[in-house]
Amino acid sequence: MNKEVILSLRNIEKRYGAARPADDFSIDIVQGEFFSMLGPSGSGKSTILRMIAGLEHPDSGEIHINGRNVTDMPPWDRNLGMVFQQYAIFPHLDVGGNVGYGLRRSNLDRRAIAARVSELLDLVGLKGFERRRVSQLSGGEQQRVAIARALAPGPDILLLDEPLSALDEKIRREMQTELRSIQQRTGTTFIYVTHDQEEALTMSDRIAVLNRGRYVQCGPPEEIFQAPATPFVAQFFRGSNLLNADISQAVDGAYQIKIAGGTVTLPASTRTADAGQVAVRGETILMGEDAKGADLSFEAVVLSSTYRGLYTSTELRLPDKQILTATQSGRKPLDVGTHIAVGLCAQDITVLNADH
Repeated sequence: MNKEVILSLRNIEKRYGAARPADDFSIDIVQGEFFSMLGPSGSGKSTILRMIAGLEHPDSGEIHINGRNVTDMPPWDRNLGMVFQQYAIFPHLDVGGNVGYGLRRSNLDRRAIAARVSELLDLVGLKGFERRRVSQLSGGEQQRVAIARALAPGPDILLLDEPLSALDEKIRREMQTELRSIQQRTGTTFIYVTHDQEEALTMSDRIAVLNRGRYVQCGPPEEIFQAPATPFVAQFFRGSNLLNADISQAVDGAYQIKIAGGTVTLPASTRTADAGQVAVRGETILMGEDAKGADLSFEAVVLSSTYRGLYTSTELRLPDKQILTATQSGRKPLDVGTHIAVGLCAQDITVLNADH
């Protein structure tokens, strides 16, 4: 059974002079989804999140939550929670006071509030921290308190604006796992803004990749990562190679791809292929003996080869002077100038639409 749409953005426009952080932006998000908006600085993701929250107003378009048009409603009437990059917790209150702050205006008595606070602290891994001072907490623990406080009133949607970016890498990775677990256990719809590709891939049910106020591609993490729609999406995810190609379409819809003198046939696709480019991830490139039997093969020249711990990164020049970077685990670096066979499998080549 399909889940119901909990949030619908319809033709949202927002302008700041010449800048358009939301350009006819429309999307539906379903109940219980972990949905991420991913993009570089200036792509519009935080502005769109703030419009959902009611902190900014769109110039045109509508925002619907649970079927209600909330476009002109103030933030406090939208039943949303929000977690910011800066923890925004109250230093004069202890942990329990922070988490229970939003419940004070409810009809709950003290015992019920205390029980809800205890339940949420257990959920975020801070059981027994009720009387702890904020100054005694690490950055990761403070962000857990902020998350618990935002969840306390039972919001329909939790909005998260780059909440982990101020944390160090180790804590950030731990919090990625924790956030996903919290979302799954509560069933709350999370809308998450980030510029970090790994963060979005790790936690999301769906990702919308934004550029200049529009989403370029929206889909499950595996689809976004393995089959980028445009050169922008391919380049945004580290490890993708872009190759210029001569692309023609056969009668049956299959694509004939010519690269560096070699030709390969790809299955029919809905892609327009108007970019004249294909994407190939570095870890799918075959080298040496492994390249035998590949659908497309070349003799390439090694321009550089660098050991990076988990993998070796090798820069290769193809016969038509285009450059490929292969990333392979367990391979020793090759000498510069080495001639080596390179192979690509049809299933690892993605035809791209042009960026617009």
